[in-house]
Amino acid sequence: MAGGSIAVLDVGKTLSKLTLWKADGALIERRTRRNERVIHQGWAVLDTTGIENWLADTLRDFAGLSEIAAIVPVGHGAAVALLRDGRLVAPPLDYEQPLPEGDYDSQRDGFGATGSPPLPGGLNIGAQLHALEAHDPSLLKGATILPWAQYWAWLLCGIAASEVTSLGCHSDLWRPLANAPSALAVRRGWAARLAPLRPASDVLGTLTPAWAARTGLPASVRVYCGLHDSNAALLAARGFAEIAEREATVLSTGTWFVAMRSPARDAAVMPLPAARDCLINVDVRGRPIPSARWMGGREAEILMGIDTRDGDLAAGRGIDALPRVLAEGHMLLPGFAPGTGPFPAGEGRWLDGEPADPALRRAAVHLYLALMTDVSLGLIGTRERLLVEGRFAEAGLFVRALAALRPDLSIYAANSHNDVSYGARRLLQPDLAPLSALTRVAPLDHDLVEYRARWSREAERAGRTA
Repeated sequence: MAGGSIAVLDVGKTLSKLTLWKADGALIERRTRRNERVIHQGWAVLDTTGIENWLADTLRDFAGLSEIAAIVPVGHGAAVALLRDGRLVAPPLDYEQPLPEGDYDSQRDGFGATGSPPLPGGLNIGAQLHALEAHDPSLLKGATILPWAQYWAWLLCGIAASEVTSLGCHSDLWRPLANAPSALAVRRGWAARLAPLRPASDVLGTLTPAWAARTGLPASVRVYCGLHDSNAALLAARGFAEIAEREATVLSTGTWFVAMRSPARDAAVMPLPAARDCLINVDVRGRPIPSARWMGGREAEILMGIDTRDGDLAAGRGIDALPRVLAEGHMLLPGFAPGTGPFPAGEGRWLDGEPADPALRRAAVHLYLALMTDVSLGLIGTRERLLVEGRFAEAGLFVRALAALRPDLSIYAANSHNDVSYGARRLLQPDLAPLSALTRVAPLDHDLVEYRARWSREAERAGRTA
């Protein structure tokens, strides 16, 4: 990696983030933007225009802070862009947009082939493409299909590409074990429309003249292909000696809690239950990664009435109320994001009524987060070690409850909000040292055995599907 600073663009579901880093790994600046939900011709779509304008303005600001040499895009895995004649055909769909009912499910490949479970709304990219074609059969004619992270790379440098971590993320378009497009993608002609496959670490090109003029950056700035956000978190975790290439699971926490098991080098991929929001992701080397997910951040916000993006997750809060929660049996049953997670049919509720005291509610919610995460970890066979990264890594009650529930694991918390950015920078600098050491999580001093046993019985009764 040559000199100059690196900008990492991370376009998530709820936040867009741009960070600027020195070549030695030191953070120069971090900016965020809350993403808007936009309605376009009756469809809920992603705010591409708003994000683009914010990106241009922020890059112009960053240009005055350091000599920028490279930009790496990162994005969530449930959006797809359609290009024709060098332009965006239509704004990408918001994956929470309900899609018209049809015959899509009968056309999907089996879970054993794609590792993509059937998910609600537009969480399967194939379902988005099916709905768009049904709405307007001409929409995909002559179009090129790009994953979300690679859309931003194309916007900046004009080169269209696809990439395996994005295609292998519950899209229905990829066969992780075969490293090839799915039969559905081939049959519907989508595979032929995918932009050329490139490694995440490839330089696609340099800034277009328009973007150089718009931002004040030199036209020599390199634009990398980029990758899926949870896979960037996995790549970041592998930069720590405690994780590296060993048997480990990384729990990425934000709107979604995504547990990604990085098996020991010779370990076989275990069978997963498709009906419980398990899937096969694909890492930057094309290797299959058993994964499980649920909307932990979204559910926490619903239950606590706060915006977790504001960082209201300080380490000690809620622990003092824990003895009363355990003694009085305050308990939440899954789930509060219908159709997702390990209990997709569950209808979330308080068992025996919601406590009036906010401290009791908060403590019970964090226990609920730990219990749900524990179930997801079990589904993918997590063992030996776990790294929690993202905004909930600082939620002390949550991580310590998880450590109490899983004494068989060495559990670590990442001490940075920039783990995804660190993973993106490791594409360019594989030997880059982490910004800070991991923190070993100490388990709670409270006995959770009886509480956990009761919760497990009630949760199974309340709505597990197998």
